[in-house]
Amino acid sequence: MKQGLTVKTLYEDKYLMVVYKPEGLMTVPYEGYRGKTLIGILEEQRRKRGLVHGSFRPQAVHRLDRDTSGIMMVALTPDVQKRVMDNWQTLVTKRCYRALAELPRGPFPLENEGTIDAPLTKNAKHHSFVAESGVRAITHYKVLNHGAHYALLELELETGRTNQIRAHLAFKGCPIAGDTQYRAHTDPDHRMCLHARSLEFTHPVTGEKLSFEASEPPSWEMISRK
Repeated sequence: MKQGLTVKTLYEDKYLMVVYKPEGLMTVPYEGYRGKTLIGILEEQRRKRGLVHGSFRPQAVHRLDRDTSGIMMVALTPDVQKRVMDNWQTLVTKRCYRALAELPRGPFPLENEGTIDAPLTKNAKHHSFVAESGVRAITHYKVLNHGAHYALLELELETGRTNQIRAHLAFKGCPIAGDTQYRAHTDPDHRMCLHARSLEFTHPVTGEKLSFEASEPPSWEMISRK
């Protein structure tokens, strides 16, 4: 595993794990991909502990983009994977992200807090973008601070579409810094500046309420004041 792609375990029982995924790591492979993935690393770690057999292995229930860091839940059995995916909207009570967004020239384009309710569709490369004929996508946001060139935002997903935050912020003229796919012009922290900060959910088997949080890089707050 190359330096910087260390997966940290925040919680683990016999049903699921909660982990911290670093930026630069795919969640699962796509066709033809031969590099490291989050699920592959977890399977390798658990295999060394004798915890992988048959279909009892780490299973993805949601994804983060390769260059997004932060907290993820992973099922450890097919049954738990199905329970979580079938009941995602009721089990998961909060998903909070932080993003460092570029600002266009001129007046500040966002309210202090608000909702982006704009439908998304996908192009031939499976990248999402706002279009009238798309599926409904809703992102709630709050501006934590900003300068003339950047803003630090807190975002909560009401829906969970592919690339939703990235596409919605680009649509508002505030692409995530470092996100060249969505027309960002700057790369102040040498990465795409999107981070899954917190995750709250009801355990699909025990019913326990669980909450996890991991802060974004502290440099983002300093950059956002520029």
